[in-house]
Amino acid sequence: MLLKGKKILSLISDDFEDLELWYPILRLREEGAIVHITGEEANKQYVGKYGVPAVSDICFQDVDPSEYDALLVPGGWAPDKLRRFAEVITIVKHFDEYKKPIGQICHAGWVLISANILHGVNVTSTPGIKDDMTNAGAIWHDEAVVVDGHIVSSRRPPDLPDYLREYISVLAKQ
Repeated sequence: MLLKGKKILSLISDDFEDLELWYPILRLREEGAIVHITGEEANKQYVGKYGVPAVSDICFQDVDPSEYDALLVPGGWAPDKLRRFAEVITIVKHFDEYKKPIGQICHAGWVLISANILHGVNVTSTPGIKDDMTNAGAIWHDEAVVVDGHIVSSRRPPDLPDYLREYISVLAKQ
C-alpha cells in the first residue's frame, strides 16, 4: 500500500461530479490512505449531480489543514459554491503554501482560482473554464493530466485513471 498512513482531505458541496469525488476516494483508500470529506456542515449528506450521496466527516471551520497530507477538489457544480467559503480558501492556501499535493479536476479549478494560487502554474481543466484558468495566470494545457510540482490537475471523468496514477505518485513521494 503506497499511501498507508497518509491523510487526505476532500472538499464537498451539493452537485459535485459523482465520479470525480468517489473514484479518487476509493482509489486512495485502496492504497491505504485515510480520506476525510469536509463540507459546510459535518455529518451532512450531500448529493452529486447524478444522485450519488456522500456524507461529510467534518465541517470546514473545524478542519486543521496541518493534520492532512493532501487535498482533493472534485468538480461538478460544487466548486462554484465551495469557493465562496473563506474557510475553503484558507484550506487551499495552506496546502499550497506548504506544497502539499492538491488534486483538482474539471471545474475544481474555480476553487484554486479563488485562492489565487495559479499564477504561472501549468494546469488543465474542463475546456469550459480554460479562459478562467488563463485569466488567473495559469498556463493551460489540453491534456488528460498535468503535474506542476504539488498541483495535479485533470480535465474530466474519462481522465480519472491518468489523474489518480499521477496524484498517487506525487503523494507517495512526500
